[in-house]
Amino acid sequence: MHFNPPRKILVETEAAESRLMETLRETLPEAAVEVVEHLSDKPGHDPTLLEVAAFRGRFLKSCPGTRHYHCCGYKILHFGVQCSLECTYCILQAYLQTQPNLRLFGNLDDLYGELDQALSSHPNELFRIGTGEFTDSLLLDPWTRFSKTLVPFFAKRSNAILELKTKTNFIENLSSLDHNGHVITAWSLNAEAVRNREEPFAATLRERLEAARMCAGWGYWLAFHFDPMIDCPDWKRGYGEILDRLFETIDPSRIVWISLGAFRFMPDLKPVLQERHPHSRILYGEFIRGLDNKMRYFRDIRVDLYKFMVERIRKVDPGLCVYLCMEGADVWREAFGFSPEERGGLPTILDAAVCDRIGVSVASG
Repeated sequence: MHFNPPRKILVETEAAESRLMETLRETLPEAAVEVVEHLSDKPGHDPTLLEVAAFRGRFLKSCPGTRHYHCCGYKILHFGVQCSLECTYCILQAYLQTQPNLRLFGNLDDLYGELDQALSSHPNELFRIGTGEFTDSLLLDPWTRFSKTLVPFFAKRSNAILELKTKTNFIENLSSLDHNGHVITAWSLNAEAVRNREEPFAATLRERLEAARMCAGWGYWLAFHFDPMIDCPDWKRGYGEILDRLFETIDPSRIVWISLGAFRFMPDLKPVLQERHPHSRILYGEFIRGLDNKMRYFRDIRVDLYKFMVERIRKVDPGLCVYLCMEGADVWREAFGFSPEERGGLPTILDAAVCDRIGVSVASG
């Protein structure tokens, strides 16, 4: 994978002397640095620019689910926003008008302080925490080296699991870290044809699977996310082939979970996608407005996608945890034969996968 590092850094005064900026000055010596009192949110996207802000909100957030669909109970560690991989379907494009550029938060001491307090205050709660909701977990890691402090932090926490979700193969910093089995390296995957059309700047599927194989060799646990799945011609062959490649490359016993989610989007994303990616045809499927106000494929289409994947995965490893991202009980029952509430809820199912595969669990409070 080839990715051009930022050529300019715009940093708020409050974050100008942070440890993050010290690292960026070392790893990006050619980048021009400008210090400003406050960053602007004016429209306009500059792919060569990296912004560094002093974040004043909550770093640890709950997954933005909705009461209408089953949520995984995930916690998001909010260390930055935006992504420059330019995947056509990316929901972050809807925020381009108010947060157009890659932005990291420089006050990492505050982040670690808040994280430490949350984990220490609830020692009997298992935290599943990820960093890949508002940006790619590893896109800038070669230059921020964020993983070099984040991974060892989680290695020392008995009640937390960190998931690093990416479409890159930027894993170099992970090779020598002490993770103590508390870190899951995760990749978004798709059919080859979908990747070529809709994810042209992300790592190839071969690169992602090779990176996953290497991480497994370093003792990391793995996860894979087929989200968004795209209803396209010959989708069964495409998704069947990537599943075959996945299990030819990766020992399924190293996989903690696989998630599935069909393409869905907020109506506000449609004009943005049409303007930025006029070649893409993903908007022209059979959609209906869901209970969360997002446009979703008709239920029968979603069920067909999920049932196909579940059956193929079950043939390889019947005990592997597979779950749906933001779907209702009716779709779960059609795809799996049960709904999450019948087994204690989706968070309970995922906690059990952590316990069964990784061996991490906590005493109930």
